[in-house]
Amino acid sequence: MVHRILIVTAVAAEADSVSAGLGVSGLDGPEHLPLPGGFALRRHTGGSVRADVLVGGVGPAAVAAATGTALAAASLKDADGGYDLVVSAGIAGGFPPVAPLGTVVVSGAVVAADLGAETPDGYLTVEELGFGRSSHPVAEALTGRIAAALAAGGLAHTVGPVLTVSTVTGTAGRAAALAERHPGAAAEAMEGFGVAEAAAAYGVPVVEVRAVSNAVGPRDRAAWRIGEALDALRRAFALLSSTVLVEPS
Repeated sequence: MVHRILIVTAVAAEADSVSAGLGVSGLDGPEHLPLPGGFALRRHTGGSVRADVLVGGVGPAAVAAATGTALAAASLKDADGGYDLVVSAGIAGGFPPVAPLGTVVVSGAVVAADLGAETPDGYLTVEELGFGRSSHPVAEALTGRIAAALAAGGLAHTVGPVLTVSTVTGTAGRAAALAERHPGAAAEAMEGFGVAEAAAAYGVPVVEVRAVSNAVGPRDRAAWRIGEALDALRRAFALLSSTVLVEPS
């Protein structure tokens, strides 16, 4: 049986790094498959794995729509039931000292960090308000396999909560508030929770893999290391393509 993976990024540069890590599939690279809504999959095939890479857009709403579209199409078209795993992938801000620049972060949980309400007595999560959920835990068996593969390849990494926000943090005060509200938070990005919500609707496990390009805190574009983070993302998926992203024996 083929192990089927959907890997969702926000932008094309992240998808390019993931695809480069997965390796060329076919003489002309991965097959491009159109989806409803103007989306398209890059299909990488080889041996016992099929990895589809999807550029889903920026922010939780856009990427939830894209991920849901891909999952719906797979469940309708594939006789064997669609995907076995969904991965939210890309670059991110890291919370120092937990996740320094260049670190690859594996989500122990995918958390909607600003889905709730501010009150005079502090922040209330959406669970405390009585509406739904703001966190998707990731199975330790899965994060352990990913961490072991990264460690075997000598790639600096950490496992911890990855926060999803709709507004990127740009001040020390907000960074401190998020770190206090979410102990052990490792990274901040804008898409993971949207991917996780779509995956959960189809009963598919999800994990987030992020390479750190900048520190969460005061906005300082001169200090960003986007190229290095994209290369770390490529290296991560090169390591995972022959380990975690294959059918377990």
